[in-house]
Amino acid sequence: KILQNLKKKELTKLMPKASVKRLIKCKKEQLIDLVLDIEKYPIFVPFCLDSKVYERKEKGDLLLIIADLTIGKGPFKDTYKSDVLYNKKESSILVKNINGPLNYLLNKWTFIEQNNQTEVIFDIDFEIKNKFLNSLMAVSFQFGLEKIADAFQKRAEELFDNSKN
Repeated sequence: KILQNLKKKELTKLMPKASVKRLIKCKKEQLIDLVLDIEKYPIFVPFCLDSKVYERKEKGDLLLIIADLTIGKGPFKDTYKSDVLYNKKESSILVKNINGPLNYLLNKWTFIEQNNQTEVIFDIDFEIKNKFLNSLMAVSFQFGLEKIADAFQKRAEELFDNSKN
């Protein structure tokens, strides 16, 4: 029993969990719009093969989106459905999985504007149902997250960075 508990603790340490911070030359609202434009993810987000928004509802300072993302590389491909909640007052976007290949997903985008630049903080925690894939992801997760953050930064700078003109 002690070994089982120890293995559970070791596995928990392996679950992908990370945070990335970037300073991007654009206005906060532009970056928020970019992140909420889920249908365009396949154009620029690595490993994103498809996306579909099912619902988009505004309630006061909140915007609720229900969307699918199909993520994959090589022979591995899967679709998961998420609740996306944009809180205008807090300038944050919270994403939770509804169903799909994940036991859970929780990610949060936080946006802080300063001098025509926006600091973006992206925190993510998730677990894939398939334990083998989950352990593979734990090894390469930070690298993949950096690639995704790079893609959002590059896209934002292409669309919004006026200093290049």
